[in-house]
Amino acid sequence: MGILEKISEIEKEISRTQKNKATEYHLGLLKAKLAKYRAQLLEPSKSAGAKGEGFDVMKSGDARVALIGFPSVGKSTFLSLMTSTESEAASYEFTTLTCIPGVIEYKGANIQLLDLPGIIEGAAQGKGRGRQVIAVARTADVVIMMLDATKGEVQRELLEKELESVGIRLNRTKPNIYFKPKKGGGLSYNSTVPLTQCSEKLVQLILHEYKIFNAEVLFREDCTPDEFIDVIVGNRVYMPCLYVYNKVDQISIEEVDRLARRPHSVVISCGMKLNLDYLLETLWEYLALICIYTKKRGVVRKAILSVFLFCNLQCHRIHRTLASQFKYALVWGTSTKYSPQRVGLTHVMEHEDVIQVVKK
Repeated sequence: MGILEKISEIEKEISRTQKNKATEYHLGLLKAKLAKYRAQLLEPSKSAGAKGEGFDVMKSGDARVALIGFPSVGKSTFLSLMTSTESEAASYEFTTLTCIPGVIEYKGANIQLLDLPGIIEGAAQGKGRGRQVIAVARTADVVIMMLDATKGEVQRELLEKELESVGIRLNRTKPNIYFKPKKGGGLSYNSTVPLTQCSEKLVQLILHEYKIFNAEVLFREDCTPDEFIDVIVGNRVYMPCLYVYNKVDQISIEEVDRLARRPHSVVISCGMKLNLDYLLETLWEYLALICIYTKKRGVVRKAILSVFLFCNLQCHRIHRTLASQFKYALVWGTSTKYSPQRVGLTHVMEHEDVIQVVKK
């Protein structure tokens, strides 16, 4: 029996099994086996032969956004509208057969936008070049899932399932679980919160499925068995996702209102150029970028706020010795009490601040 058949059998057994206290250990083992087989499926083939042509492109700009969706939902039209790149658009499916990059210039930042070929159901198993598409999506900072508003929720559910099966977790944070395999000493199991979904016996059974018999496990939040398996596997990607419903000009106003109120969702019409400005604003928020101005303007991540981090991560662009020779900085902007304010390395900067670094 091949890996695909084993995955199918386990999925059927999970769907048949009722979820209750008596079956939680059985379900936990099935989910651990399922995660193992899916990981094997994604491993590159060891058999000799010509390699297929990939379509990843060099990462450039201040952030990368991946456009994914089923064929003929408007991805190429969206790329052409938002960037200066022309991507072929037509009424037939699979117009785009490779990765088309473009650049969105917004608030001083260059955001790389990748138009990926349309994926189909079963992409995680390699259908329709699905593995290559998903591999590129894993390198993005934000995923834009382009959906056809006239198709209801079917496309969203299928795409979420495909991305979930290859370890991409959308709009979720990494589980707060400390996990460290050891050479001996057995299993050390502790928690700082009451656990309702993962008992010590279940954790032990899941670890044994991965041939791990000695480990230290500390739960800092009430996590599910699936989240614990994600921590063990360790190759999961957690990224923000925007669900963009295109072609809203073809549905009723009530349906538009319902879709717009869904979490992480934006409604647009590429054909009529509706709501594209709001989509850009929302995308900027999801990318968590702020502008820090030196003599040459630059863009940094919102998490990079202190002068110390700015010097270590950005000053090498100007000169590699600038950070080590830092004496103090002058800052203009909303983070200061007066302008300019002389600050040290611990000063926290805000959006559109201007900084001047003074050397020793």
